[in-house]
Amino acid sequence: MADLVRYAAAFESAVSNPEAFWTAAAERVAWIKPPVTTRQIRGDGLADWYEGGTLNTCHLALDLHVEQGRGDQVALIYDSPASGEILQWTFSELLAEVARLAGLLTSNGVSLGDRVIIYLPMVPEAVFAMLACARIGAIHSVVFGGFAAKELATRIDDATPKVLLTASCGLEFDQVIPYLPLVDEACQLARHKVATRIILQRKQLRATLRHGDLDWQTVIALAEPVGFVEVPASHPLYILYTSGTTGKPKGVVRDHGGHAVALLQSMAETYGAAAGDVFWAASDVGWVVGHSYIVYAPLLTGCTTILFEGKPVRTPDAGTFWRVIEAHRVNVFFTAPTAFRAIRKEDPMGDRLKDYDLSSLRQVFVAGERTDPSTFQWLSSLLKRPIIDHWWQTETGWPVAGVPQGYADDLAILEGSAGVVLPGFEVVIVDEQNRPCAANETGAVVLKLPLPPGCLPTVWNDHSRLVAAYLQAYPGYYHTGDGGYVDEAGYLFIMGRTDDVINVAGHRLSTGEMEAIVAAHPAVAECAVVGVQDRDKGQVPVGLVMLKDNSAAAFSEIQKELIYQVRKEIGAFANFKLVIEVARLPKTRSGKILRKTLRQIADGLTVEAPPTIDDPKILEEIASGFIQSGIGEIARQSHG
Repeated sequence: MADLVRYAAAFESAVSNPEAFWTAAAERVAWIKPPVTTRQIRGDGLADWYEGGTLNTCHLALDLHVEQGRGDQVALIYDSPASGEILQWTFSELLAEVARLAGLLTSNGVSLGDRVIIYLPMVPEAVFAMLACARIGAIHSVVFGGFAAKELATRIDDATPKVLLTASCGLEFDQVIPYLPLVDEACQLARHKVATRIILQRKQLRATLRHGDLDWQTVIALAEPVGFVEVPASHPLYILYTSGTTGKPKGVVRDHGGHAVALLQSMAETYGAAAGDVFWAASDVGWVVGHSYIVYAPLLTGCTTILFEGKPVRTPDAGTFWRVIEAHRVNVFFTAPTAFRAIRKEDPMGDRLKDYDLSSLRQVFVAGERTDPSTFQWLSSLLKRPIIDHWWQTETGWPVAGVPQGYADDLAILEGSAGVVLPGFEVVIVDEQNRPCAANETGAVVLKLPLPPGCLPTVWNDHSRLVAAYLQAYPGYYHTGDGGYVDEAGYLFIMGRTDDVINVAGHRLSTGEMEAIVAAHPAVAECAVVGVQDRDKGQVPVGLVMLKDNSAAAFSEIQKELIYQVRKEIGAFANFKLVIEVARLPKTRSGKILRKTLRQIADGLTVEAPPTIDDPKILEEIASGFIQSGIGEIARQSHG
């Protein structure tokens, strides 16, 4: 009970006296110069944090630990079933690598405020590069390795980098993916011309360099290490691009000061992690999870962090996650629900787990999309450890809701919930008239302004886009774009993007709720439910399901059972009548199902493969399945 009191007291303190709360939180940071002010609210409702304070994020992540006697502790483990390598660096060794790369960037004209694009696979050099930029006050923008040339070009034009760091290739299962053809095309498409390109040569494929390109291994051997640069708290640390409704990506900016405070706060209080722990976020450095919880937060905290180049299955099998946890004695593990659904599909009974010792593992955190109760139950039963769903976004940079382990070990974990609102945030559920909703009433999930430190202070090059995209729809609030509700106990339930709420003959229904019912069927490995246009009812839901490999029942029987269960739990008015079996679902490389794209295909609209899609070929398979099921006819009737 004392833990619950601690959480409640912290939450109330952050609401009633945010200045004092965030002043105390900033004491975790080893400032070079302490801040003069904690918070200054701006005219747009957001806040500037820790003005007058100076620091350097690379210093906090590396030099400081060496100075405090932790230099011999392992800081970074690179585990790559894709390449067959396992390597590690202590804090002292990592500092040496980063300082030398920072020197190389400096010798190539990169200085305070310059931008560097990092277009690399999941290799140690990606971590070195991010920290090296931070060390000299340059602003890095990591672009997911293998992104389409057009998308890389738009980021080059927006960020106008002085240097581009890339590699000869990436590795996907048994494929070698050449990067230089993509980079060359992007550089031709981009209006801005990058002065210097540095290419890491991988043994799986050596690239032919064009005139002016630098061979990473050659030039790094000649580089001289440099020290860190003192920067203001407000100085940009990185730009991370997220999809924009205009087709032009939005460059979310993160600052040094508020970012450091927020990540240290979250590691201690949300994740319950401390110096010396082994922390593994199975994500990619191209996504915000990789920025926050592969690179910066664990190293700032003094944890050992793991960089994993592989997949939850097929590298080599569905036991690869368990192998990594055993091999490196992982204490806290964080990944997306879709990873566990992939494992469950290939190993429904969890037989692979029997081969490994997971005694080091304390908690598993999941985020990126809603964890359906079926997956939650399977994972809880299999691991017999807390499975903690939590919710946040690229724009917030750290968790908004969860079950905070530092405040309250005993706070209940509820299936399907993203947890309670974490101290520092104020979540409100509002209706279309911007009025607060009652408990259990679904509406738009918004965050009361000003946002806490660590959240985006602006969008690169165009602050008006931040205002238009996030602040205008609900005055006084930040618009998350998600829908959900809060129950009587204060637990937040995220039911999906607000456009995942469909209108069936006047009934506003959550496809997330239907998905949870479909996913609970013992034969279903993964599913999506989307709303498609209907001439009579406006929209109707359609289920797409992947079956488990060991499923013995005929699909026609499974289909009947799913339709019956949705009708039983939601009602006949849901009009859930059509279920399609698919071999795969279209996803982003970070594992999110592309529901909007599914809707567009079903509605007969022209679909351009999203730049984040894992495999564009799957769209043809889905379209074919829709046509065979007659959904194309529904779309034609609706449009006709």
